[in-house]
Amino acid sequence: MTTSTPTSTLTTISSLRTSLTAETTPLPVRFRALFSLKHLAVTAPSNSSPEALAAIEAIAAAFSSPSALLKHELAYCLGQTHNLAAVPYLTKVLQDLSEDPMCRHEAAEALGALGDSGSLEVLAQYRDREGEDVSVKETCEIAIERIEWENSEERKQEKLRQSDFASVDPAPPMPQGEQSQSVDELRKTLMDTTKPLFLRYRAMFALRDLASPPDLPTAVPAVLALAEGFADKSALFRHEIAFVFGQLSHPASIPALTAALSNTEEASMVRHEAAEALGSLGEEEGVEETLKKFLHDKEAVVRESCIVALDMAEYEKSNEAEYALIPEVTA
Repeated sequence: MTTSTPTSTLTTISSLRTSLTAETTPLPVRFRALFSLKHLAVTAPSNSSPEALAAIEAIAAAFSSPSALLKHELAYCLGQTHNLAAVPYLTKVLQDLSEDPMCRHEAAEALGALGDSGSLEVLAQYRDREGEDVSVKETCEIAIERIEWENSEERKQEKLRQSDFASVDPAPPMPQGEQSQSVDELRKTLMDTTKPLFLRYRAMFALRDLASPPDLPTAVPAVLALAEGFADKSALFRHEIAFVFGQLSHPASIPALTAALSNTEEASMVRHEAAEALGSLGEEEGVEETLKKFLHDKEAVVRESCIVALDMAEYEKSNEAEYALIPEVTA
C-alpha cells in the first residue's frame, strides 16, 4: 500500500483540475474528476491545508464552463466540503444574474450547507430581490433557515435519527420526539403548502431516512409518500424529491422518476435530477432504455444528465468501489 505526500497529492489535484476544466474532456470523466476533487478536499489534513485549498480552487475553476449541469454540480460539491474557503466562489455565482438560475440556486443551497452566518446577508438580499427567479428565492429562504437552525440553541436540544447518508442536506430531518412520526404524519407535513418550506423539507428528509435501508417495513410506504411530492407547485420542491430518490436508489421510485423525466412540460431542473436519480438505479430493468430515449432532448441539461446517468448506470453494473476517478497517488 502506498501513502501520499503533500507534493504528490497536489500533483494529483493539478491533474484532476486539468480534466475537470477542459471542455474537450468527456462529461462523465469531468464528473468523476469533480467527485475525486471533492473527496480530496474533504479528506485533506485540515480545511486550511494546501491540499484542501487547491482542491476547492480546482473545483471553482470550472465555473467558467458553459455547462449548467456541470456548474450546478460544482456548487453542490463545494457545499459538501465543510470548508468556508468555498464561500467566496459560491457567493460570486449567486450574485451573477447572468448565470443559469439552476446554478445560482445550487450556490445558495451550498452556502446553506456550509452553515456560515456570514452568508445570511447575501442570501436575504436574493430571497427578497424583486423579479428574482422563484427557485433562487425559495432556495435562499431555506438556506437562511438552515444556517439559523445550525447556529441555534434549538439544534442542541434536538435528537436526530442517525442517517444512512453522509450528505449535508438543505434541511435536517424532523427531530425525534417521545414518539417517532409515522410515514403518514410526515407525508401530511410534506404536502402541506401552508407550512414553511424548511419544515416540509425536514419531513422530506425524515421520510428519506425511513426508506433506508430498502428492506425496512417503512421503506416502500415512505418512497410512495415522497413520490406525491412531484405534484407540488414548486419546481424546487419537485427537484429535491428527485434528488432524494437518487440518494435512496429504491426501485419503488422508478415509475415516478420515469414520469418526471418523460414529461417534456416539466421544469428542466426537475427532469435532469430525475435522470440522474435513474442513473443510480442502472441495474434495474428498463432504466437504461428510458435514459437513452432522452439523449437528444431539446434541453441541454437533460441531455447531459442522461449521458452522466448512463455512465453511472454502467458503474452500478461494475464492481468499482466508488463512482470517482482518483489517479493512483504514490509516495
